[in-house]
Amino acid sequence: MGTADVEAVWRAESARIVAALTRFTGDVGLAEDAAQEAVAEALLSWPRASPANPAGWLMATARRRAIDTIRRRSALRERYALLAVDAATGEGLDEAVDPDRIDDDTLALMFVSCHPVLSPEARVALTLRVVGGLSSEEIARAFLVPVPTVQARITRAKKTIAAAGVPFELPPASERRARLNGVLHVLYLIFTEGSTATSGDRLLRPDVAYEAIRLTRTLATLQPDEPEVHGLLALCELTAARFPARTAPDGTPVLLEEQDRRRWDASAIRRGLAALAQASSGGLGRYGLQAAIAAAHASAPSVQATDWDSIVLLYDALGRVAPSPVVDLNRAVAVAMASGPAPALAIVDELVAAGRLPGSHLLPTVRGELLTRLGRHPEARAELEAAARLCANQRERAVLLRKAALTAMLTVENIVTGSAHDSIAAPEGVRAAGDGDRPAQAPLV
Repeated sequence: MGTADVEAVWRAESARIVAALTRFTGDVGLAEDAAQEAVAEALLSWPRASPANPAGWLMATARRRAIDTIRRRSALRERYALLAVDAATGEGLDEAVDPDRIDDDTLALMFVSCHPVLSPEARVALTLRVVGGLSSEEIARAFLVPVPTVQARITRAKKTIAAAGVPFELPPASERRARLNGVLHVLYLIFTEGSTATSGDRLLRPDVAYEAIRLTRTLATLQPDEPEVHGLLALCELTAARFPARTAPDGTPVLLEEQDRRRWDASAIRRGLAALAQASSGGLGRYGLQAAIAAAHASAPSVQATDWDSIVLLYDALGRVAPSPVVDLNRAVAVAMASGPAPALAIVDELVAAGRLPGSHLLPTVRGELLTRLGRHPEARAELEAAARLCANQRERAVLLRKAALTAMLTVENIVTGSAHDSIAAPEGVRAAGDGDRPAQAPLV
């Protein structure tokens, strides 16, 4: 077995291994470090002799490393003695591979990694590390931050959890629903970055998005009776279904109106619709409503044939469940498609007057689109250029600058001929609305 085999086993089993070790040691940092040491040993020994049970080998090796570490900690000698007895009798190891208990452990690990005492950035980094099994290098590459920054976030997160005395256990039933929202939000943030990168030279980061889907699918398996878990899974699947058509071969974004819908992933759409049906059984929340909007796009044969009136109603409902300026901006886009740009511009102008979404490129992007459709090309150009200056993603910025250049051409043509053109492709919607400042879909594609 080579490096790729070790990585594959680790990616599939890391959450279970770290979770089981955390339950035994009571220390998520120690558990993760011991698991990493086991992986390092596997990289050296597996090419010479492949284990019959790779996951069990990693678990047993990591357990020994944890015991060795505890032995060196004089303050924890009593705990080490108990663990050593378990290891000698095999009693603890049998418990560690109990499928039902492991499922509970994995779920508990998600709750610990997403604990409210951590900052959002720390929750994302720790979740990807200890639940997703990603290396610091992979996380840094995904979020375009230096590796030391990621390592520092993970280290601080572990120390914070230890200092706060966060127990490794599922929250009581009375608290679980509220804490589950935090877990869902972290998974949503991870998917958000994958579906439209905040910065850099790529519109999509599919590896990050698909990791979020994998973790959400795991959560749905462990929490099958929670509608919003299925709602988030539906939203992710339906959004990811459009990935194959959202960019050209050279990475250039493709506007929704120009996308070849035959390239949309039909299997992902089916999975998304099935998850949405499960979410609907308990009433749709913020993620389920966004999934319903994504389903309306996925079910339509074209932009023109999309049921925009229904999408407006869904955004109305989303605005009541999870009010935010991003929801209002999304609703304005849907109103523009259903009723024309004038009433939509009134909604956007209210957001501008209220000083909402400061520093975001989303607001001037939509305002520029609407002004273009109204034939107010000089104003539209100014808005689109302002949006480009605020946009950190190079691919999105290029689209905005291209649109600004086109409005400049239209302005000259209007002066010469007195004509106006509606040649700007329809926006898909300004990203699926989140909890405030990190929405999930691109404003143009």
